[in-house]
Amino acid sequence: MDLNELVAIDVHTHAEVSSKGHSSLDDDLHDASSAYFKVEGKRKPTLEETAAYYRERKMAAVIFTVDAESATGTAPVPNEEVAEAAAANADVLIPFASIDPFRGRAGVKQARRLVEEYGVKGFKFHPSIQGFFPNDRSVAYELYEVIEETGTIALFHTGQTGIGAGVPGGGGIRLKYSNPLHVDDVAADFPHLKIILAHPSFPWQDEALAVATHKPGVHIDLSGWSPKYFPPQLVQYANTLLKDKVLFGSNFPVLTPDRWLTDFEKLPIKDEVKPKILKENAARLLGLSTP
Repeated sequence: MDLNELVAIDVHTHAEVSSKGHSSLDDDLHDASSAYFKVEGKRKPTLEETAAYYRERKMAAVIFTVDAESATGTAPVPNEEVAEAAAANADVLIPFASIDPFRGRAGVKQARRLVEEYGVKGFKFHPSIQGFFPNDRSVAYELYEVIEETGTIALFHTGQTGIGAGVPGGGGIRLKYSNPLHVDDVAADFPHLKIILAHPSFPWQDEALAVATHKPGVHIDLSGWSPKYFPPQLVQYANTLLKDKVLFGSNFPVLTPDRWLTDFEKLPIKDEVKPKILKENAARLLGLSTP
């Protein structure tokens, strides 16, 4: 991966379909999220298509599936397939994995194997879909131990989710699990764990800013929202106190980097801060550049 040739690093993209056409979301949740995000065009690009898309734009992308099989009954896109596709497209794709925290010891072993044998750089958690509080010591703490030990990254969905939006009962998905204050406990209990709070954390934006300001290892990605909807305090902190800890993310394929970047240009972000958000902060966090 040639950092000098990249214009940006997108730290939040989804592998939504396997090589066999399998999706990690059932049709109802998938269709509801497409309606929520007003998705136009193809929603389920293959891993190779995603790589080509980012290569054409001279961007790199962190890519992952979401494993919530215990809660949804639907198997994820295999982590190994995502990692193998990233290895085959190492100029543009960076592999993260996702492990259902309710897999217990088997999940912990899988996490270590994915790092050691497949070069996975981080792990995606979606507390609302997976149905767990991040600070529940009985659920994911052994996973966090492996992530901290291996120097990889824990990326947590925070705030409201488009998954289940508009479905009766929200498809059974509960928003309470994704309050970023639950991740504050994780950051305190694992002081060397690298953490990303994903998305503007509506309705808990101030909580996310507080956690990221207080805990050195906590970062914020800006995925899932068009920048024109960012809360003013998020823009203010990105420009100042958190200028070294805020990361570009799109949420591809439901929100494209093209749309995100077009709207980002209209924000009052300082010229010296823009390259940090778009590439430099992510490169440092992912170990692609020196501190």
